[in-house]
Amino acid sequence: MARTDHTPDPFAIRLTRWQRAHGRHDLPWQSTDPYRVWLSEIMLQQTQVATVIPYYQRFTESFPTVADLAAAPLDAVLSHWAGLGYYSRARNLHAAAKMVMDRFNGQFPSNAEMLTELPGIGRSTAAAIAGFCFAERTPILDGNVKRVLARWAGIDGYPGEKAVEKRLWELAEALLPAAAADMPAYTQGMMDLGATLCTPRKPQCEACPLRQDCRAHIEGRQGELPTPKPKKAIPERSTVMLMIRSASDDILLERRPESGIWGGLWSLPEVDSIDDAVGACRKRYGLDIQLGEPQPTLVHTFTHFRLTILPVSATATGAPNGGATWYTTKQALSLGIPTPIRTLLLR
Repeated sequence: MARTDHTPDPFAIRLTRWQRAHGRHDLPWQSTDPYRVWLSEIMLQQTQVATVIPYYQRFTESFPTVADLAAAPLDAVLSHWAGLGYYSRARNLHAAAKMVMDRFNGQFPSNAEMLTELPGIGRSTAAAIAGFCFAERTPILDGNVKRVLARWAGIDGYPGEKAVEKRLWELAEALLPAAAADMPAYTQGMMDLGATLCTPRKPQCEACPLRQDCRAHIEGRQGELPTPKPKKAIPERSTVMLMIRSASDDILLERRPESGIWGGLWSLPEVDSIDDAVGACRKRYGLDIQLGEPQPTLVHTFTHFRLTILPVSATATGAPNGGATWYTTKQALSLGIPTPIRTLLLR
């Protein structure tokens, strides 16, 4: 029952009521199936909803159950993930599916603590799965939630700092609804509020159910909170990539190490400079290459640095060793390859 004085209803009651009336109810992963919720939560890390939806739909068409995902070759998983970035998520997804099958008999653990034992699942992701699928009273703290809480409580400081994050976790815990049955709507409401109203720029405060006691709204500090991450200059890196073709116009690709950028994906051979190319290919692959002309550079921006790629054409004959393989262009495009490599192959 709503209060008759000027004191607002508790945070969780207002948020849950708002979500049920105005929140998002048509997202393709909204269900009580922990496999589908888990898959969406991993895809949505560092990635916008509009980008994720077509990937999620293709992924669930090819791997409709956790058993299907666990049985799939890693290359097939990476191929479906290509373009989403942060490829360690895909490798962890595959490893976690195998663990669910092998260790948990095909059933996802039903509480957040055990869910964190799966590769790639942190505290907030585990809480989201547990809240949506098992109504566990445990808080989430993704980027949207940090923004909502920092504004509502007037918490200064960059949320990525340990002390600030600790304070936000404590607040998130304290604000949980009393009834476990409200957890799915409450958890979705925290996500929805940050995604649709309490946005980074131009928040729609007049439609917000929390505006009556939101410190940022009361004090006009929406533009200041949460405190932005201290800016740093984006480091610049460069590399030479060899586009080595066989006599039948196949392209030479090699799988990248699992650690580092594009981990586990297929990519073009890299060398430090054009001068190193011939010797490096002879040593790595047992191939004698004939260099062609450099092609126009391609710039690809990651979260933490910007990479300038100089593609150089080359030809070679023979069977490569060292883990490299000849592929037709069509075959190469069906593999898990990074977005800039796809761009180069399609030039």
